Amino acid sequence: MKITKMSLVAALLIGSSAFAIENTKVTGDANLYYTTSDASNGNLLESGSSVADVAVNLNLTTDVLKTDSVAVSAGLGYTLVTTLGLEGQMVDNVWSGAHDSNTTKDASWMNEAWFAATSAKTTVKIGRMELDTPLAFTETWGAEKNTFDAAVVINQDIPDTTLVGAYIGRGNGNTVDDTDVAAGIVANNGDFSSYGTIGDLNTTGKGAYAVGAVNNSWKPLSVQAWYYDIVAIAQASWLQADLSMDGIIAGGQYTSLSLKDTQATALMVGYEAKDLLTATISYSYVSVNGSAAFNTATVGGYAAQSKLYTEAWWNYGFVTQAGASTIHASVEGDVADVTLAGYYTYVDQPVAQGNGDFTEFTVTASKSYGPVDVTLAYINATVEDNIPATEDNSNTLQVYLTANF
Repeated sequence: MKITKMSLVAALLIGSSAFAIENTKVTGDANLYYTTSDASNGNLLESGSSVADVAVNLNLTTDVLKTDSVAVSAGLGYTLVTTLGLEGQMVDNVWSGAHDSNTTKDASWMNEAWFAATSAKTTVKIGRMELDTPLAFTETWGAEKNTFDAAVVINQDIPDTTLVGAYIGRGNGNTVDDTDVAAGIVANNGDFSSYGTIGDLNTTGKGAYAVGAVNNSWKPLSVQAWYYDIVAIAQASWLQADLSMDGIIAGGQYTSLSLKDTQATALMVGYEAKDLLTATISYSYVSVNGSAAFNTATVGGYAAQSKLYTEAWWNYGFVTQAGASTIHASVEGDVADVTLAGYYTYVDQPVAQGNGDFTEFTVTASKSYGPVDVTLAYINATVEDNIPATEDNSNTLQVYLTANF
């Protein structure tokens, strides 16, 4: 699904200073996700071609201390993933990778546990938390979310500028490309393993340091720069600029990874008619030396999501493959209180890479009924292999039900 566009800054500031001293707030959601596909000669709606899961997330945030000079808050989050007995009835497999040993056994874990302190224009947050940096982030499209053990400092003393420093230690992102589940973004039982956040590059990694700066001095333009030191393994960088002025939107992205000496570049242009529709077209290219730009915290780069403008709606991993050239187009708008959207992604890959061209077309319809959000999706995907020459065309139907509380 689409990336939820919450900045690292916003994610960190939630809970760190937003509540009065006497406030304790409990929030959460319950999700039922279902997908069925005719891929690999399957049949739509049959149990053998379908997967489902139920995930319940509960979050508690409270202020611990508030004085004239400092505010301290804390947060806890807990996730439960269960099939509710759907397996063997409507579906034969599970959506979440968190089920123990890829069975249908329920899984639960503490996904957040943090303290945050704010003084003047500086916030420090330590513990287990969601993150949203370009190359190591929490993916929000699944039934569950991956999180990190980290320490982050944010400073906003410079006008219109946010400075970020972070140590990203352990994470619970699934770094095994597990074909037995539909979408494995969290390890079995939500386990926080010792490999750190960069599982694809080294399974015994020691985490990563990240520094970033976001500037908005000229209001229509936002510019950000990030540098990562993946301890004893590699360095990575991310540069991005986004413009929004008089309905015109445009952007550019560049990222590099020293270990594989690879780079990726993306450009985007579009038009936004307020309260009517948003349309974009984007292009990206990854150098032939390796792959770059994917989320280093999940699924080892084989199917990890990326922050590139061209990222596919559902089939992640193709856009960031070596030598991939991608064209992506999207249109979103509201009709009679229903949000309708269409997305098209075409990836061209060199014959020498083995993987062939990839095409995805997705249509979605979303509507909220009080606290319940409903999204229906249809996905058509064509995957080609150059060696040997094959082509697989599939249709997928998905239902997302989320009750917020």
